[in-house]
Amino acid sequence: MMILFIGLSYDNKEVALHCGIMLRECIKFLSLARYILESASFELFFKFVELPTFDVASDAFSTFKDLLTKHLTVVSEYLTAHYDEFFDLYEKLLTSSNYVTRRQSLKLLSEFLLEPPNSHIMKRYILEVRFLKVMMTLLKDSSKNIQISAFHIFKVFVANPNKPHEVKVILAKNHEKLLELLRNLSVGKGADDDQFEEEKELIMKEIERVSGLPNHDC
Repeated sequence: MMILFIGLSYDNKEVALHCGIMLRECIKFLSLARYILESASFELFFKFVELPTFDVASDAFSTFKDLLTKHLTVVSEYLTAHYDEFFDLYEKLLTSSNYVTRRQSLKLLSEFLLEPPNSHIMKRYILEVRFLKVMMTLLKDSSKNIQISAFHIFKVFVANPNKPHEVKVILAKNHEKLLELLRNLSVGKGADDDQFEEEKELIMKEIERVSGLPNHDC
């Protein structure tokens, strides 16, 4: 019944918001959250969050976020078992033509990917060139908010002391464009500005270091 309920919940905009409230109440219980994550219906959320009706899509994203952040141990187990399928689908959200989808998905990614229980998932994620390329593309997004969020994931790829050969090659080949992008990237004036600029400086130095390595070391 739960699987059928999920399947029908957001497809009917007349009841979607009420169903969303009920689903989020269910997700508060660990056993039900695990059941939804491991069901075939979970993949429907990747469709629901891009529905054309803004209120429905936003509500679906709220439910999607709760599923990925409320019970970190369960999420870690799920991501470990379904890594390829999940991130194949998630990449499509990050590269969506819809600005809201890109922004929300990127922010959510940084929230659950950088949680301690998901450290092994993060370490695997930052080894993959295709995901590095996604972050590099998002660094060029027209939205400053997306650029800043992308930087906070991009910096983990660069700061990784065990960068694979393929990642080093991409950073070296694109170092001039990356350095230009980073020089122009700023959070503005505020409490976090100094920390951001310090992190940015370190990342730029690491990109310069990698780009200066002999070809056989890259």
